[in-house]
Amino acid sequence: MKDYELENRRMVIGGVAIAIVALYIIRLFTLQIMSDDYKKNADSNAFLKKIEYPSRGAIYDRNGKLMVYNQPSYDIMVVMNEESGRLDTTDFCNSLGITKEFFIQRMKDIKDRSKNPGYSRFTQQMFMNQLSDKEFSLFQEKIFRFPGFYVQKRSIRQYQYGYAAHVLGDVGEVSPADIEEDNYYQPGDYIGKLGVERYYEKQLRGVKGIQILLRDAHGRIQGSYQNGKLDQKPLPGKDLTLGMDLNLQALGERLMQGKIGAIVAIEPSTGEVLCMVSSPTYDPRILVGRHRSKNTVSLTRNVWKPLLNRSIMGQYPPGSTFKTTQALTYLTEGIITPHTMFPCHHGFYYKGLHVGCHGHASPLDLTDAISTSCNSYFCWGLYHMMSDRRKYKNVQQAMDLWRDYMVSMGLGYKLGIDLPGEKRGLIPNASFYDRAYRGSWNGLTVISIAIGQGEVNLTPLQIANLCSTIANRGYYYIPHVVRKVQGDPLAPEYMRKHYTKASHWAYEAVVAGMRSSVIKGSCKAANRADYLVCGKTGTAQNRGQDHSVFMGFAPMNKPKIAIAVYVENGGFGADYGVPIGALMMEQYITGKLSPSSEKRATEFQNRRIAYGSKNR
Repeated sequence: MKDYELENRRMVIGGVAIAIVALYIIRLFTLQIMSDDYKKNADSNAFLKKIEYPSRGAIYDRNGKLMVYNQPSYDIMVVMNEESGRLDTTDFCNSLGITKEFFIQRMKDIKDRSKNPGYSRFTQQMFMNQLSDKEFSLFQEKIFRFPGFYVQKRSIRQYQYGYAAHVLGDVGEVSPADIEEDNYYQPGDYIGKLGVERYYEKQLRGVKGIQILLRDAHGRIQGSYQNGKLDQKPLPGKDLTLGMDLNLQALGERLMQGKIGAIVAIEPSTGEVLCMVSSPTYDPRILVGRHRSKNTVSLTRNVWKPLLNRSIMGQYPPGSTFKTTQALTYLTEGIITPHTMFPCHHGFYYKGLHVGCHGHASPLDLTDAISTSCNSYFCWGLYHMMSDRRKYKNVQQAMDLWRDYMVSMGLGYKLGIDLPGEKRGLIPNASFYDRAYRGSWNGLTVISIAIGQGEVNLTPLQIANLCSTIANRGYYYIPHVVRKVQGDPLAPEYMRKHYTKASHWAYEAVVAGMRSSVIKGSCKAANRADYLVCGKTGTAQNRGQDHSVFMGFAPMNKPKIAIAVYVENGGFGADYGVPIGALMMEQYITGKLSPSSEKRATEFQNRRIAYGSKNR
């Protein structure tokens, strides 16, 4: 009789043996065929793949002045598989001037995949970066004593001048998110963080090279593998030429000292940004070297937010500068003609609603309305447009058409400037007010938008672009800070004209009003004998002191510059906006300030506005 229990035991034991053998075979296959760990180990013993970093592209102003360039620096790299605890730690730390505690923590951080997701024990990892020539020479003499450590030569950014920090941006070490987004980078690499350094990163960074070195059994370098046949030379980054005039930028930052706000100037015929000032600002040279992180934290914690580029991120009520858009809309839609007269008895009065205005002649036509910055005139215009049932079936249709005019002028959406972080501002439409007032509203409900108050918000860039559009009599180019990329054509979107919905003759009427404002109105401080200036002031209401706003262009018939000045809590537009804008236009058009204007510039440089905690 067959012993079934013994037979079962044999089968179980045989099955276990087969399973163990199968597991060994699978493991050997994985290690030898599927895994490249041993190959990496062998390769790392025989070869050293040394990355050669390209020089980053330089940056120049429109007149060829070098603004940003490169300086040599040295990084200490480590291959963990070669270091293997054989290091004389005391000697190593003394050579670099660091503590043993720093060394231990740094080695721990390198191996921590949460902090260094690209870690591999076979490849070079960043231990310490940006050594100076002096620090490098001391370490270089002893490097043969420190197995696994290498010196990587590269370059760091240097900023020639203390200006244009918000435009230029800065360069810092890549984050884990940067590495995940683009496999070009590895831990310890540098990347543009802000400004054009960020926006044009791919053009500026160039292409890495690689040098393959042969090592002996003791890890000593024996020379290039196959005489460098497989090496790849780095390709340098492309140089950038900005549209910025450095002297104009310097004057703008000087005039805005002690003030919060922005200045943006544009060349109307191209859309090139001639200057972009955001105040308060900072010196871009402090974000270079090993103190960059500390200084970045200090700027981030500063209550006045110097890292905020108010030129493209500040969203403000445009005040009376916005009246030009209303004139263009009313004229083109046939709501008014240049000769239409409206009354102003210290403001707009209708059915118990009052919008105040300063004293001036009444009634008045469009030219005088722009010249004197009459609130009543533009309130009457909006009221008639929103109430005209012969042209528009309801207030919603009139409102959406009004909004379409504003959008066509580059308002309410991002313009698309070649800088990161641009904000869109706000231009309301019918749906906005339907939600706010549950469908029960009319032209009187929203009357404040006619004078650039209420829900309307623009960036200083949008105000400058509006002025550029008026200077061009009806079209604009998307503003851009980069004029030329070495070896590449300018992006096509910056070369196309954008026409607005307003008619050419309406622009001529608005230009006449802005010219009148300089001759006899609120912009008289900008008047010149040698070239014709057109301007429009704004006094934007605020919880505290009003904001001072100005936009203008010159010369009138062949405009070279269109400018917007926005000074928070600066009072009337004529108090700060007009004189600052006039000095900026003089500097650009004539190439310098006259002695009397230089004296005036010093006066405004030394003027400080007292800001309270509400302004922070």
